[in-house]
Amino acid sequence: MTVTDVHAHLLMPGLHREVEQRAPGLVQEAATLERLRNGADSLKISGEMIGSRIAKLTDPLVRLESMDAQGVDKQWVSASPNHFYPWAQEDLAVWASKETNRLIAEHVANAPDRLIGLGVVPLQHPHRVVECIDNAVDHKLVGVEISSFAGDVELSDPRLEPAWARLEEQGLVVFLHPFGCSLDERLDRYYLSNTVGQPTENAVALSHLIFSGVLDRYPNLKVLAAHGGGYLPTAVGRSDRAWKVRPEARGCEHPPSEYLKKLWFDTVVHDEAALRQLVNVAGSDRVMLGSDYPFDMGLDDPVNFILGTKLPEVATVDILGRNAEKLVDGASQGVRG
Repeated sequence: MTVTDVHAHLLMPGLHREVEQRAPGLVQEAATLERLRNGADSLKISGEMIGSRIAKLTDPLVRLESMDAQGVDKQWVSASPNHFYPWAQEDLAVWASKETNRLIAEHVANAPDRLIGLGVVPLQHPHRVVECIDNAVDHKLVGVEISSFAGDVELSDPRLEPAWARLEEQGLVVFLHPFGCSLDERLDRYYLSNTVGQPTENAVALSHLIFSGVLDRYPNLKVLAAHGGGYLPTAVGRSDRAWKVRPEARGCEHPPSEYLKKLWFDTVVHDEAALRQLVNVAGSDRVMLGSDYPFDMGLDDPVNFILGTKLPEVATVDILGRNAEKLVDGASQGVRG
């Protein structure tokens, strides 16, 4: 069996330096917002953590050595979310997206039998997203990574309809990975910006996709949610209740819980009971091993985390690799086509 990690990141320092040179004022504004959202203490600790892991974030040989140590055969590589640049104006945002796609393709080309790349798009400029999806395909990437929102663009935004259509048509993976949380300074201490903010953003973004009917209009869309989908899988009963009793919550054809079986989720939930619950509500054929490599909030030993959950053998095999193979095979067919 091929063990595949679908959640691992690449840092591109050269790209970020170029963005800083092209838009120094906007970069400073974004840094101020990050301080507001995260708090100075967390930013300092995060900076030290990332600094100590630069090799893992940038060097393909170190990446492969880490995969070997973890018992991982293949890894899906996506941009560190700080490369989303959701504040960037149109020309810079499109350039940064295409440059990110190029750099990710270049990185995974170091080990094409083991590394698989995901690109990015300028979500805050919906009319340029399809162009960047096509650019990702040109670079032989199997999908795109998106945040939970960007500026005033939520995932339910009608302006994104052409993007969903293109992604479905190409059979590409959509990796939903939040960056930042709109709760801002309410989460600026105790690392709440991540521990609470990330699962909140996952739940909000998925709810936009579900309640707006996006998944009805594009039933073959391949959405993979990071961090186990956040709070939604464990609290979806409240969403079902709203769908049942509130007319404004009936934008989707079915109760929200039914859509969890049409989404995919990684295993970065940090708790065996939470993973069993995720498998219970979504199905073992919709969960895939993820590590969040190499960040400190990831899983240091992702394979043994799955094995320790003591799921049935067929579910374990699905999660460790079979589901990822099925999902990426369709995307690869689209890329080749």
